[in-house]
Amino acid sequence: MSEGEEIGNQIKELAAVVAAAKADKKPIEEWKPTLDEMLALKTKYKEVTGNDYGPPKKEKKKAQNQEQQGPSEKNKAKKEAKAKAKAEKEAKKIRQRAEREQREKEKAARLAGVGQDNFGDAPLVCSKEVTDKVWTGIADLKPVLAGQTVLVRGHVQTSRLVGKGAFILLRSSLFSVQGVCFESKEISNAMVKYIAGLPSESVVDVTGVVSVPDQPIDSATQKMVEISITKFHCISKTCAPMPFLMEDACRPDCGKETDVGAYTGEEKESEDGLVRVGQEVRLDNRWLDLRTPANQSIFRIESMVGHLFRQNLMDKGFVEIHTPKLIGGASEGGSEVFQLDYFGQPACLAMSPQLHKQMTAGCSGFERVFETGPVFRAEKSNTRRHLCEFTGFDLEMAIHEHYDEVLDVFSDLFISIFDGLNERCKTEIERVREQHPFEDIKYL
Repeated sequence: MSEGEEIGNQIKELAAVVAAAKADKKPIEEWKPTLDEMLALKTKYKEVTGNDYGPPKKEKKKAQNQEQQGPSEKNKAKKEAKAKAKAEKEAKKIRQRAEREQREKEKAARLAGVGQDNFGDAPLVCSKEVTDKVWTGIADLKPVLAGQTVLVRGHVQTSRLVGKGAFILLRSSLFSVQGVCFESKEISNAMVKYIAGLPSESVVDVTGVVSVPDQPIDSATQKMVEISITKFHCISKTCAPMPFLMEDACRPDCGKETDVGAYTGEEKESEDGLVRVGQEVRLDNRWLDLRTPANQSIFRIESMVGHLFRQNLMDKGFVEIHTPKLIGGASEGGSEVFQLDYFGQPACLAMSPQLHKQMTAGCSGFERVFETGPVFRAEKSNTRRHLCEFTGFDLEMAIHEHYDEVLDVFSDLFISIFDGLNERCKTEIERVREQHPFEDIKYL
């Protein structure tokens, strides 16, 4: 027996001992020396024989032999058929996806009025041409126009789909009118859905025939007319949801909001359960809040007050002046001023035009002057409507012998303003009254 064979037999005996110890789950401390001895014999076996102990390792098939052998013709045909079927299936999916996307695109185009003459999104106004179109103001829509075709522009306040028809409330400035559109030979279902689905506050052009409804339309200012829509085009579409609905912002007051304390961001529920827009939300979105008819009317009334104030005083020989609002010190006592740095020198915002009024009327020979302009008062307050800044209507005049001369001017001034508002702002006053109920002022 050779030395290699003798070592091999010893390795087998030790391997059997280790295997038996493992099978009996004996602690490794007991059979580890045997394992170390076996491993040492394996090392010695390799030194003697030049080979590792154990059966010879199987040689891996080389990739070159596999390529030489290659798949059978039958398997090759199956693989080609399978690959072809998979490619056809994938191509079908791509084709079906493209067809589906094209159908959806065509459907969206139909609903948007693409290719239609009587409805859809109008092209961007680029001032390229002047047409013969004539727009009629919503305020001018009256029963005398019944049967006539008109073109009006305004904001879509509300729109809804009812059966096979669409109803919209179109608003422009202080006035609103209802428009209706029903399916017919000339009016497609897509047009009706387009009108009903348009976002609120979008700007649209509406062409239609004026008609007189059987019952007055309470939701519109033009209660005795409505427009039977024949053409409908969106000029500017609302892209983002509005922070509040215009119909909620136009509801009449329900209770009085407190004037004291900071806003908390919480909206209190109205007593009647209807949604109303609080003052804080209105101020945070003032650009939208100013669209309400009441706010539009308030600004128009304010403008008219300024006009009547100027007209009355100028008829009496007063001169309008424009005084500085950045001055070196307080123009009168009794109130705090906003201080600021004026190129290294102390200055403040004018708390009144008092100094300059007296200068011009009393010292410069103007005798009678007035001004409408901003006034700044740095008065700390815990109220929500304190007057840190307001528009002041000021006048100054020289008297001949008695201050009753000034009282006469005041009396005539206020009466002319009140009479002028009642005569020239009837519609605006009623719009304010609808949302903020009040009693008419009484004067002699």
